[in-house]
Amino acid sequence: MTGWSVIRFLHVTSAALWVGGQLTVSLVVLPLARRMLDGEQRGRVLREIGRRFGLFTGAVFLPVQIGTGVLLAWHKGVTWESLAYPGYGRILAAKFLLFTAVMAAAGLHGWANGRGQAEFARAMAVTSLVGSVGIVLLAAALPPT
Repeated sequence: MTGWSVIRFLHVTSAALWVGGQLTVSLVVLPLARRMLDGEQRGRVLREIGRRFGLFTGAVFLPVQIGTGVLLAWHKGVTWESLAYPGYGRILAAKFLLFTAVMAAAGLHGWANGRGQAEFARAMAVTSLVGSVGIVLLAAALPPT
């Protein structure tokens, strides 16, 4: 195993934790919380889950994704110019743009939740989740170099 394998492992593992966390909360935790907890308990539990997920995102996910992503791009010789090339460059550019949009949606989700704008918060959560799955699809579509 090389150092680059470790960097790729960290990149993929943190992405899996973030996307998997979103899917787990959406598909497992939320339905159970809605069914088993009353309004006040549900709100308290879901706020705490959101707060911890936000802390994980800011303290672990973003630094690992950005740091390892930049290192992997540098290792593969990616330049700003090469992001316009068909194949690897364009797919990576699309992945980067979608990642930026997903982070904006996730931030707006937290902001809206804090201000009691449940409808907008839900729309941003769904946007973030769908975009995250799109990022995984784009990552899987990157041709080997």
